[in-house]
Amino acid sequence: MHQIAAVSPAMFGEALTMSSREIAELCEKRHDHVLRDIERMLRDIDAPNFGAVDFEAQYPDAKGEWRREFRLPKDLTVTLITGYRADLRFRVIKRLEELEAKPAMLSGPQLMAAALIEAQATLSMQNAQIEEMREDVAAHERLTKADGSLSITEAAKNLGLRPKDLFTWLASNGWIYKRTGGANWLGYQSKTNVGYLEHKSTTVLRADGSEKITEQVRITAKGLGKLAKLIPGVAREA
Repeated sequence: MHQIAAVSPAMFGEALTMSSREIAELCEKRHDHVLRDIERMLRDIDAPNFGAVDFEAQYPDAKGEWRREFRLPKDLTVTLITGYRADLRFRVIKRLEELEAKPAMLSGPQLMAAALIEAQATLSMQNAQIEEMREDVAAHERLTKADGSLSITEAAKNLGLRPKDLFTWLASNGWIYKRTGGANWLGYQSKTNVGYLEHKSTTVLRADGSEKITEQVRITAKGLGKLAKLIPGVAREA
């Protein structure tokens, strides 16, 4: 299997580069010949904003002595190998794709910055969770004063909504309904099963002095907390 002598991974915040030694290894050329080809290419390009010195670097050889090499960005690497054999060009291009796919390497200060960003994201998530808990606690505190559950009208006041708007939202979102010909609102079984709603019998005094027992749908602490999160604008206003 063909072995690569040098690897030039992209650094965080820097351009991807490939060393002239790696190009020589992949293209089966002598390194000094690749250095010569790079110098000729840069002279031919004759760009006003960069030259050979901008891409020069050093590396220690087997004896520990420093030797000259070039580190080329992707566009110049591809330009260099245009005149090489197709199979050799293919090797270099595939290697560039491998380097681009590798995770970026972070230096000390950059690692600190990345850690800070992650910590801030974690803190934001924790703050959101705390805010949700506060909403649930607030809902329970309201209901403690209301004997365990609230009528929809009472719940609307606690949520900072008009009763009419809350009735409309609950009916449109599968919380409450009326039987055909019925006058009273009832809670859907799915919402009572999870503890968002409950039904409570109340006694109503008629004008003639007689009493009438009616069933009223009421919102529990759990339901009030859920509504504070579901209804736009309520969670922060409640």
